[in-house]
Amino acid sequence: MDLAHVTVQQSAHARLITSEEREVPVAATLRYTSADPLAVFLDFPPEAALQGEAVTWTFGRTLLEEGLSGPAGSGDVQIWPCGRERTVVEFHSPMGLALLQFDTAALRRFLLRSYAVIAPGSEDVGAAVDRGLDALLGNV
Repeated sequence: MDLAHVTVQQSAHARLITSEEREVPVAATLRYTSADPLAVFLDFPPEAALQGEAVTWTFGRTLLEEGLSGPAGSGDVQIWPCGRERTVVEFHSPMGLALLQFDTAALRRFLLRSYAVIAPGSEDVGAAVDRGLDALLGNV
């Protein structure tokens, strides 16, 4: 089996917490690929984005794992448990802040599915670093 092409996708129903403390349902898709084994992708459809275009947030799989049991992250993405059944994911961008709640069980299920593709700690970090440097530096 060629793991370079294994992708796990899972629908994730979230609730956007507004400044009026209302909850607005938001559809999203969690995605993990063995081609980028350290990352988790969270895709939002155009109707869920401010600019009306699909948006993808990328963050570390370990950040998601850590955020399920306690506050994690100090940058653009922060994750923490909210009771036993929900997990909050906070996104910071130049356009503002978005606060979403996800069902913790769904996030755990997604992580377990990603671990079935590549176990935590067995990621090929060297290849991921090379890809990141190529993306950052291009043909320099």
